[in-house]
Amino acid sequence: MFNPARRFKPVQIMASGFLALSVLLAPWAQAGETLNRVVENKVLVVGMSGDQPPMNMKNRQGELMGFDVDLAKALANAMHADLKLSPMPFGDLTKALEAGEIDVIVSGMAITAERSRNASFVGPYMLSGKSILATRSAIEQIASGGIAATDVKLAALKGSTSASFVLEAAPNATLVEVANYKEAIDMVTSGAVAGMVADAPVCKLEVLRNPDAGLVTLDKPLTVEPFGIAVSSGDPEFLNLVRNYLRAYEGTGLLTKLRQKWLENSSWVAALP
Repeated sequence: MFNPARRFKPVQIMASGFLALSVLLAPWAQAGETLNRVVENKVLVVGMSGDQPPMNMKNRQGELMGFDVDLAKALANAMHADLKLSPMPFGDLTKALEAGEIDVIVSGMAITAERSRNASFVGPYMLSGKSILATRSAIEQIASGGIAATDVKLAALKGSTSASFVLEAAPNATLVEVANYKEAIDMVTSGAVAGMVADAPVCKLEVLRNPDAGLVTLDKPLTVEPFGIAVSSGDPEFLNLVRNYLRAYEGTGLLTKLRQKWLENSSWVAALP
């Protein structure tokens, strides 16, 4: 007569139980380092430059605000995690992501083939383009011969697509790389450089903030660039999670509201230093 107790020994039963448990836990076991870190620590560390208005900037109290900050808050809330913002120079963001010092980059970062070699991108969550901030006389000089023929000095954020744009589109110009926009704007107003190349929203904002400086910008951007959220290329599960949240934000109208708040309404400018 068949006796189950004889056929399946305790050791075999335990082994079967562990096998079943491992199958149930397979998704967790396969989760990448970033996803594990966020879930276990219940903290989402978001890197941004902190000086790219209206995407991210500091108010008079020294607190970060902007489109990217609101988007980062939405991501942290969805993950049931506390948000930790980690401001640093724009050029250091990708290295910090690779080193695991931050979990994600939300900093008006354009999606490019070069950057995609070191990180994976979700988005775009906004479209922007390159423009020039300069005095009227300087911008007329640049426009008269075309950006490709200009031989003036142009400032741009170090490691940014703006810097790459100057090198490629204005080969006769002298590129001056800076750590932040304030440094570049000071150089423009002092005449140290002819203009600053940056994203169109940044240029428009600085014209509004400096009404007496005689600054102007182009009516239409020179390029079209998609902004994306950068995550570690070694964590597809976390990438998929962020992608799903971003799709939901687009579908529910959250991204539209953020665009209206930070790109169409200028009332927040009063909160700046």
